[in-house]
Amino acid sequence: MTAATPPASPAPVTSPERQGTLLLLVRHGETPTTGTVLPGRAPGLHLSDRGLAQAERVADRLFGLPVDALYSSPLERACETAEPTVTRTGLEVNHDDGLLECDFGDWTGSAIADLAALPEWQTVQHSPSAFRFPNGESFPEMQARIVGAMEALRAAHAGGVVVCFSHADPIKAAVAHALGTPLDLFQRIVISPGSVSAISFVEGQDPAVLMVNSTAEPLSGLRAQ
Repeated sequence: MTAATPPASPAPVTSPERQGTLLLLVRHGETPTTGTVLPGRAPGLHLSDRGLAQAERVADRLFGLPVDALYSSPLERACETAEPTVTRTGLEVNHDDGLLECDFGDWTGSAIADLAALPEWQTVQHSPSAFRFPNGESFPEMQARIVGAMEALRAAHAGGVVVCFSHADPIKAAVAHALGTPLDLFQRIVISPGSVSAISFVEGQDPAVLMVNSTAEPLSGLRAQ
């Protein structure tokens, strides 16, 4: 007599809460002045053709990832980067001032080559925690702002996937905070136009940085289906 085969146990289901809240930080695509000018929060700067293609690529890479919410810096170049993702997901994009570019104050609109010749530029590069932009924001203030925004978003979308369109320096500061890296070393982190960095937050645990400055692979594998 053959013993009956016991029924197969169902596969364990991982709740969204156990998977944690996944925040994707997307740097806006290229603009005509990327790498040459410090645009800051000045209005009227739009994506170049290459930047528009990078925005489409972000939307392509998100295919298959169950996105719950979209947030963007209010600046045009970030909102334009979000547009293809809005179209693909059908989600509304919410503006969040916590994702804004650093306020560069009197340096806004200056050529980077001119700024690099100033003695203060060495402080920006090597001791940013001690620097405040003239009539603008300090790096610690910028980091506190974006970290606070991320905390608010993870609480508002617990267990979900949130895509945030922002800028290079705030994303670098956010990644440094999640890694436990001192702010004075955050300039070592590279955040390219159109890149995606991913941070996972599970209640009771330190944040986990899943990727930094990613520009190629599909993103669906970041979340178990």
